[in-house]
Amino acid sequence: MSEPDSDPRLQSLLNKLHPGPVRRVTVTGFDRSDVLVVLGASSEGNNEAGRISREEASMRRIDHPSEVFEIGQELDAEEIGRWRGELHLSARACENPELRTFLLALQPGKIVSGTVSGVHNFGVFVHLDGEPDGLCTGFIRVPELTWSWISHPSEAVEAGQRITAEVLIAETRQGQVAISMKALQKDPLIEFSDQSGQVLRGTVTKIVPFGVFVRVAPDVEGLLHLSEMTSQPAVTPDQLVREGDQITVRVAEVDVQRHRVRLCAAEGQANGDSQ
Repeated sequence: MSEPDSDPRLQSLLNKLHPGPVRRVTVTGFDRSDVLVVLGASSEGNNEAGRISREEASMRRIDHPSEVFEIGQELDAEEIGRWRGELHLSARACENPELRTFLLALQPGKIVSGTVSGVHNFGVFVHLDGEPDGLCTGFIRVPELTWSWISHPSEAVEAGQRITAEVLIAETRQGQVAISMKALQKDPLIEFSDQSGQVLRGTVTKIVPFGVFVRVAPDVEGLLHLSEMTSQPAVTPDQLVREGDQITVRVAEVDVQRHRVRLCAAEGQANGDSQ
């Protein structure tokens, strides 16, 4: 009994992580917005057929692949995988040979440098040294900027700043390199891990409906749950403390693997007496 076909959307996501082999293909036609191809030259006969979806046709914005391809055209395309027995490929992954060469040289763990080109609420774009002219290939997701809690990436970097980061993955189909500044920073929880049970003085940094976050050491914040702050019903955290307040807490747990610190009330500080 054969294995059931995997979900194409899930398989596509998994295949984005690593570049596949490059195949020479020939365009044979169009199926709605997809490009139909055969491996090798169409004149060779008995060639395996494949498909390039519109999303994988080009890095340029197009309405239909016929804008960039014509029947009989030969091109290089990267194998993505097989879904329901059909070979799927990406032309966009091979559209810019100079870019592809640059991306393939950036293996996970490689240290790169670059200049921040844009800071947005969803992440940071970086011009990496050595990338092809006119492109911006580096991208840092917000959680990969720093171990510290930040409300916006602009608290960690600014446009024009030179940075050094570690390559997480280079995606040939996206033409982008996911990098991490945090990977080159020492995890503050490693040194803090021996503080379980200690009573510390900390600063309230953020108030949420279920409790407050308290900075108990440089770059270390823990959650003090509302139930540890008061036993009174219908009381919210902002009725008990304000951001910037100094409070005394006890470190209940330091979870280095999940990078979490759980706090509890210090003796004599619970039930609303947290200030």
